[in-house]
Amino acid sequence: MWLRFLALGLGAAALATLLASGPGARLGLWDWRLGLGLLRYAAYLGIAATAVSLVGLLIPRTRGRALVLALLLGIASLAPPLMFQRQARAVPPINDITTETEAASKGQRDAYPDIQPITLAEPPQKAFERALAAAQAMGWEIVARDPAAGRIEAVDTTFWFGFRDDVMVRIAAAPGGGSRVDVRSKSRVGRGDAGTNARRIRGFRERLS
Repeated sequence: MWLRFLALGLGAAALATLLASGPGARLGLWDWRLGLGLLRYAAYLGIAATAVSLVGLLIPRTRGRALVLALLLGIASLAPPLMFQRQARAVPPINDITTETEAASKGQRDAYPDIQPITLAEPPQKAFERALAAAQAMGWEIVARDPAAGRIEAVDTTFWFGFRDDVMVRIAAAPGGGSRVDVRSKSRVGRGDAGTNARRIRGFRERLS
């Protein structure tokens, strides 16, 4: 019986820690570093809950729905941290991504060769309108817009931790006609971004296509 209570307790603690990690940081209840730490501890608790549940399920007299529930809680709490860790390790620890390849770091060029300037057939004024509509459709908070200079400044807030990232869009006439659109997306905190800035630029490019 105690094995079931232990497994359920670990599973519930794992899920609660996971659910508190990001929203707590987003609401300003604690620093984002603590939020990342809670995410890591949720994984540890999820591993423990999964292991205890599996042991209990191997013992005929302790089998039951409680252990199955604890196993599901452990797996559910373990999966998001593992996915986040996998994403973070798959990309270099950089948090500033730009389509201006001449200004991009070597780490960006190696990791994101597809991040390139965006070309549009429309003249800059029309391209600016399209870029602004795309930024608004992405849910970005527009903090400045200057059609004459071809510049849009925005802030995008990540879903889980509520990180506020700065985005700059610049539109200029392209040689031979049309427009060139450049995007820079930069995180305000941390050394890496788990690929968030590159995904943001790709999403923006898709909306302009």
